[in-house]
This record gives sequence, C-alpha cells and structure tokens, in this order.
Amino acid sequence: MDAPGHDLTTLDADAWLARVAEAGPVVESLAPEADRTRWLTAEAMAALHKQALFRLLLPAVYGGAEMPLPVFLSVIEAIARHDGSAAWCVAQGNGCASLAGFLEPALAQEIWGRDPAGVLAWGPGKAEAREVESGYRVTARTGFASGSHHATWLAAHCDVFERDGTPRLDASGAPENRTVLIPAEAVELSDKWEAVGLRGTGSDGFACDDLFVPDERTIVRATMVDDRPVLSSLHGMPLMSVYAIGFAAAALGIARGVFDAFVALAQDKRPRGARFTLNENPAVYEEVARAGARIRGARAFLVEAAEAGAADLGAEGRMSLDTLMTIRLAGTHAIHEAKAAVDPLFDTAGTSAVMASSPFERRFRDIRAIGLQMQARKTHLQTWGAWALGGSVTSDGINVG
Repeated sequence: MDAPGHDLTTLDADAWLARVAEAGPVVESLAPEADRTRWLTAEAMAALHKQALFRLLLPAVYGGAEMPLPVFLSVIEAIARHDGSAAWCVAQGNGCASLAGFLEPALAQEIWGRDPAGVLAWGPGKAEAREVESGYRVTARTGFASGSHHATWLAAHCDVFERDGTPRLDASGAPENRTVLIPAEAVELSDKWEAVGLRGTGSDGFACDDLFVPDERTIVRATMVDDRPVLSSLHGMPLMSVYAIGFAAAALGIARGVFDAFVALAQDKRPRGARFTLNENPAVYEEVARAGARIRGARAFLVEAAEAGAADLGAEGRMSLDTLMTIRLAGTHAIHEAKAAVDPLFDTAGTSAVMASSPFERRFRDIRAIGLQMQARKTHLQTWGAWALGGSVTSDGINVG
C-alpha cells in the first residue's frame, strides 16, 4: 500500500506514470489468469493498490490524489497498454471514488479514508428503496458492476417509495432515484460474467432482499452538486464525462498495446510463402501509418476535451454544455478509432494473433467489448451532429451529467 500520510496531490504526471510502470508488468503477467477466473487476481489488486491507482479522483481530504482529468486520462491509458480489464476497473473505481466529496464525511472516511484498499463499485439493474424509520429497505438485482469481486463496498441506484408504497417524486415531479451504499459482505454477488472481452473486470452484479440501509449511507446523485459543500477541486465534474474520458483512454491504451506488439512481431515474422518479413513489406507500412495516425489523432482530441473539462472546473466549478458535448464526441470517437486501428494490425499479424498466448488475442477481444458499451454508442455521434447544426440539446438529453 502507499505510505500512510503520503500527499498524493504532490505527484505530477510523470510520477504517476512511473507508478504505472511499477504495477503494469505485474498486472500484465497476471492478465491471462484474470481472463480465466473473470476477475482481477489478489496479486494484481495488491500491485494497483500499492501505487494508489484506485485513489486518482478521490478527494484529497480522504487521502486521494484529486487528479486533473488530463493526467487521469494518461494514467488509465498507460494501465491499458498492459491490461484492458485492469484499466477498466481502475477507471470505474475512480469514477465511483469521486462520489466521496458528496457523502457524509464519516461514511467517506469509512470507505476510503481508513481503508487504503477501499473500492466502491456499482452497475445498472432493478432496485427499490422503501422508506422506513432512519433509512430504507432495499431490494435489488444489479449487474455490470465492474470490479465487484474486489470491491469493499457496492451501490445500487434505487427507485424510492414512501412508507405508504407510493413513488417518491423530486421537486420537478420525476421519480426520485437514490443511490444506496452497502458493505460488500452484506450482499451476494452473481457469477455470470461470461463475456467475450474485458473478462477480468468481474462485471457481475449483486442481489439483496429487504436489506436495511441507514439514511446516512444514501445520496441522490441528481442533486448532490448543489446539496453538499465543496470538498474537492473536482466538485461539479459529471460522472458520465469521467467515464467517457476513462473508458476511451482504456481503448486507446489497448490499441497502443496492439500497435507495440505488432511492431515487435514485424521485425522477424515472415508469413508462410512470403519473400519478405512484415517490416519489409510496403503494404504493411501503410497499415502501420494509418493505425498510428488513428490512435494519435483520437488521443489528441481526447486530451483537448479533458483539458477543456479541467479548465471549466477550475474557472467555473462546473463544465459548460459545449465542453460536455466535446467530451462526449471525443470519447465516442476515440473508442471507435482505437477499434479501427486494431483490426488491420490483428489481421496482418495472421495466425500469430489468434493464439491465447499472444499479446494480440486478449486485446482484440477487449477492444470489441469496449466498442459495445454505453460510452461507445454511435447515437452519441447523431446527438452531437444535431447539436452542431443548431438543435436544442440539454445535458440530461445527451446523458452527459
């Protein structure tokens, strides 16, 4: 674990990348096992925790780095060059950790402040919270909670019902959705994460029936920016923007891992029946150039968007709609450009790429899994295009908040 009392906010980007360089080879060496068991190994988690990589977006008051978004991007990308599942879990865990600035201080201290291995995970699903004295009775069936098997706390996003059974409405008349936080040992995890890629994320869910959750372990995320004092420089940072940047960075890191593996392979591989090695073939030169341009171009746009987000937070305490839209477009674009860069390199690597022992096969599956999740939806491109052409778009309408 990181040294107690170490001020993580004093570390610059190079220092964080040096930490990834320490943990990365350990995580990569254990990635095949994580792929088989379908969650990160205890040894991999220990390596990540030793470098405090689940504390990047945690407020400094609870021992976190409170890291600017452009640095967060670089760190997630660097982890993903070693293993996409680890990068995904770190991105997800840090998005959840950023919630700490809005929780009751005693709860945030319990989850993260007193536990250097504290991790919160959540996912979508059906969940209901019925009000009772001092709290809520929660019944939930959740899924897709990345990192659930190494999380110390889990959360469910619940529709709320009053004591008489009627739905609780918020000030606008919409149904209230309340996030409840539960110690991991209080619920039962599922074991159904048989996915084609990102298998090591352990993106299972959990179930509970009529579980009591005290009121101080709940929060309404839709109103939290206005309800709590500012405890973090990241106050006002929308979670969807964090995930857009983090998961796109993971995609770019996976693509760069494939690119590096291809360059290494090309030095010696001579396809059967061919006269030249791959690095002597002009057709391969063009493929490599196009792949490199896709990765670097998409990364530059994503960095630009992350820097705009950080600038907005520093100046105004929240992101403008223009910045939110830019992050949405840059994140979606980066994921699809990363996938487009990987495909021709995988194909040209030939049979060297299909073996599970190769550096290609797992990354090929992982990039496809990222390309199918929420942050990659091509409808985001339609929304951005409509907005650019003068359409009326709100932050709620594009799911950026």
